[in-house]
Amino acid sequence: MKSMIEPAVESPRAAKLAFLVVLDFCVFPVLLWLCYAIRQFDLGAEVVPNLAFGSVWASVIAVVSLFIFGVYRFIVRTYSELFMVKLGLGTALTVAGLYGLAYFTDAFIPTSIPLMFGFLMFAWVWFSRGFIRFIVRSYLQADIQKKRIAIYGAGNAGQQIAAALYNSDEHLPVLFIDDDPSLTGQQLGRLKVYNADSALKLLAKKNVDEILIALPSVGRMRKSEIVKFLEPVHIKITEIPGLTKLVDGEIRVSDIQEVDIIDLLGRDPVPPVPELLAKNIQDKMVLVTGAGGSIGSELCRQIVKNKPKALVIYELTEFALYSIDKELRLNSDVTIIPILGSVLDQAKLERVMEQYAIQTVYHAAAYKHVPLVECNPLAGLKNNAIGTAFSLNAAVKKGVETFVLISTDKAVRPTNVMGASKRMAELYCQAMAEAQDQTQISIVRFGNVLGSSGSVVPLFKQQIAKGGPITVTHPEVTRYFMTIPEASQLVIQAGALGQGGDVFLLDMGEPVRIQDLARQMIALSGLKVRETGNQEGDIEIQYSGLRPGEKLYEELLIDADNTEVTQHSRILRSYEKMYPLDELLMVFERMHNLTAIQSDIDWALAQLEHYVDGYARGTEIKVN
Repeated sequence: MKSMIEPAVESPRAAKLAFLVVLDFCVFPVLLWLCYAIRQFDLGAEVVPNLAFGSVWASVIAVVSLFIFGVYRFIVRTYSELFMVKLGLGTALTVAGLYGLAYFTDAFIPTSIPLMFGFLMFAWVWFSRGFIRFIVRSYLQADIQKKRIAIYGAGNAGQQIAAALYNSDEHLPVLFIDDDPSLTGQQLGRLKVYNADSALKLLAKKNVDEILIALPSVGRMRKSEIVKFLEPVHIKITEIPGLTKLVDGEIRVSDIQEVDIIDLLGRDPVPPVPELLAKNIQDKMVLVTGAGGSIGSELCRQIVKNKPKALVIYELTEFALYSIDKELRLNSDVTIIPILGSVLDQAKLERVMEQYAIQTVYHAAAYKHVPLVECNPLAGLKNNAIGTAFSLNAAVKKGVETFVLISTDKAVRPTNVMGASKRMAELYCQAMAEAQDQTQISIVRFGNVLGSSGSVVPLFKQQIAKGGPITVTHPEVTRYFMTIPEASQLVIQAGALGQGGDVFLLDMGEPVRIQDLARQMIALSGLKVRETGNQEGDIEIQYSGLRPGEKLYEELLIDADNTEVTQHSRILRSYEKMYPLDELLMVFERMHNLTAIQSDIDWALAQLEHYVDGYARGTEIKVN
């Protein structure tokens, strides 16, 4: 039978349409005869006066009505509320047409016949399409192994996605999971609702392949709790996006996506303060250095939302500049001015700031990869410390109103050159802020951003996709994490809070153990960790040892006693040790002229040990 059905399914759409029209045209006379037979309790053919005339006109009116309302345009394999509405309207028009036929002709059509015909017509079209759909699915999908889905969330979103999955050729919903006790045990459509504990025991028995979280409005903390609860079953977890991300508010199978680990680690966002976002940006000329980097590019995205007069994007790497320039032009009507240049070129920075009358500078240009800078200390020191000094010198010289340095938690009691170089940049900014009051200078310090270049998240994703192993430096290593958009918004708001020389600390939440992050990402993929002594798992976690200059734990504060809250709940202000500008100018001038000879490197590292609290030169430092 499959050999008979398959050619029909593969036939052109016009042929399928013709088949349905002919089928209906032939069946509608039978329905009309049945109406008369039911009315007169007589199944003889003679019960219908002028059968040929009435049958032809009934069929014509019914088919035309269905065409008018587009019933024949629906694919037989899909059902929807819209199809039912269209069919109802077509039926109503048919009934009205039959009454019109009785009124304008001599046809004998009793008052009850059109209504009875309408009912039978609706039932025929509905059930005939359903039968065809059943036959097609039964035979053509007999060999297809559908993915069995458990839906977490039996609310409106869960029921919508369940209906969509039933119409899918690849998925089969098997049960609902919900935390609402009033729903436990109920039957919603074809699916039963279980509480979380009961469902956990049933998932293996029901051969569930995937758990779909259908809670589009749930917060990150709750979503993280749900994922943690589901980890022991080792089943892949997916989700539907938040309602704001849906195209038209409707949920489709194509909306299903993997749970993003970034969503789970990030906290529920605190709404930004609009006045702080706009203060240094709206209707102003803004410059971002390092505009093509992870933080720099997100800063640019947030800045254009706040409608600057123009945005100057300053970047050393040609492709990075091209990419962010293209993206910003596509998504914003703000004037974008791309500048290819180095932050070590103070003359060019001065020319750019003067030419475009820059009012606000966000200095994000930096080398941030700890092991690379550890092996190339002078390059890192010049780019991070001297580059900051030159950018700030240009800003002060050209009368820029606000200068914001993007710093890092690695500048606090650093054990590596990267962190120490960023602390030197902070010291220079603090000293310049003390020496003049024309340019308001602020420093914003925060930890790791999720999804940035060099972040562990994309690295772990690649390693899981390859089947492992995942490499972690140490079982106990922890890091603070924040999403790039949240960090960028807080940087902008912190800059607006500045009074001169402020060091702002972003509240990074609780530190995350990297080993736990790796385990959670493995669990989200529906895989198991391969433990020592147990080879049944899928992905092994290997510990490679701390890299040169790397810490087990990062810190955000230098002196916790000298910290105060600000207008924003996630931004703190810190008052820290400073050095006079005259002293630092001499050190920075010599640093700028250093070359990659051992004596110069030794002198530079000695200066870091002198000026940066907690820094001691590592034994692993070498020059490539």
